[in-house]
This record gives sequence, structure tokens and C-alpha cells, in this order.
Amino acid sequence: MKLNNQSKSVFVQPLSYITLSIITAISISPSVFAVTAQDSLHNPKFAADKLTTQPKFNSQELKIAQVQEDTIVRERSQFIQQANNLLSQGDFTGAEESLRKFLKRFPDDAFGYYQLGNVLFRQNRSDEAITAYQEAIRLKPKYALAYNGIGIVHASQAHWDDAISQYRKALEINPTYGDGLTNLALALWQINKKDEAIASLTKALDIFKSQNRTEKAYQVEQILQKIKDSDNPGLS
Repeated sequence: MKLNNQSKSVFVQPLSYITLSIITAISISPSVFAVTAQDSLHNPKFAADKLTTQPKFNSQELKIAQVQEDTIVRERSQFIQQANNLLSQGDFTGAEESLRKFLKRFPDDAFGYYQLGNVLFRQNRSDEAITAYQEAIRLKPKYALAYNGIGIVHASQAHWDDAISQYRKALEINPTYGDGLTNLALALWQINKKDEAIASLTKALDIFKSQNRTEKAYQVEQILQKIKDSDNPGLS
């Protein structure tokens, strides 16, 4: 049965605040900024350099190259940690400045552009945030986090179809991406696709439980309950 406008309002609006608060929390949680030396070694540029240069070195040159690589890894980690600290303090301008310095030093670092997108989003600079996420994707095409980030920007503007499109791209890359599944479900619910939303949330819940991410699992359980409650005509 087709819902009239009043009914749609009853179904969708109670979750609007939840949607925006959840997508913001997922976009910039402190853990997102954590980066280790091992993360740096997964950077495609560093990996390629390592593979192509090592066979040309003798033992002494290999030691020197390893020291240089370790120095670069530490420098990269320090930049990211500084941005993390500034963001935690609510200093978005400082975090942005730190990340832009970082990207001057490491211009091919997709992770840096992704983090810049996060900081710009927190400053309500949506277009710039999307540009940063897109640059991250250009450098690293299978970057589920960056697609999710673009989806979050669209969702914050209630551009639900665009958000859904980006979340689906993220999930094509990583079908077990719990945060992406949660965001997709919230967007689907906003356009009254209840069954798809519940299916996506249920999958996200199973994933978070399997990962022992109890806080995320609890959030998803609460959202599921609110959806079910709002769908019950006997509840005000």
C-alpha cells in the first residue's frame, strides 16, 4: 500500500538524527587515524620501491636502504599522529594544515587524501571533501573507505540515491565492510526500503559480532529496534 506524505514523515524522520550522528561517528572515529609502520609498508608506492630496488643492492646498500625506509615510515607516522592529535582536540584547521604538509611530502599517499577528506567533511566543506576522497580513489582504485566517505557526504545532504550508489561501490570492494553496510541500511531506510535496510543491518550486526566489536554491534541493534518500533502502527 502506498504511503501518503504524512505516513512517510512518521516512518523516516525519527531516524534522521540517528542517521547523521552515526555517519559522522563512522567517518571520523579516533581509531581511523591510527597508523603504524606496517601500514606504511602497505602503501603501494613504498611496496613498489622496495620490490624494484632491493635486487640492485649489495648487503651494505641494503642496510642503508632499510634505514632510509624506516626513517620514511617514522616520518609518515608522525605526520598522521599529529593530525590525529589535532583532530581529537577539535582543531580541524590544524589537522588540515598538518595533512596538507604531509601530502606535499608524500603526494602519492591515498591514505593522506582520505584523511584530508575526513577533516574537510568535519569542517562542512562537502565539495572539497569529495574531491579529496576522489583523489584517494584515483591513487588507490579499490579504496572502500573513500567510497564510503563520499557516501557519507551525500547522506549528510540527504542525497540518498547518491549515497547509496557510493556505499554499494564500497561494498563491491569489501562485502564484509560493516560500517558500509550500516550506512547503506540507514540510507535505504530513508527512502522507505525497509526490507533491504533490515537485511543490510542484520548482515552488519553479524559481522560486528564476529569481529568482537561490541559497541558497533550495540549501535546496530538499537537502530534495528528503532526501525521495528517506527514500523509498528500501535506505537506513537
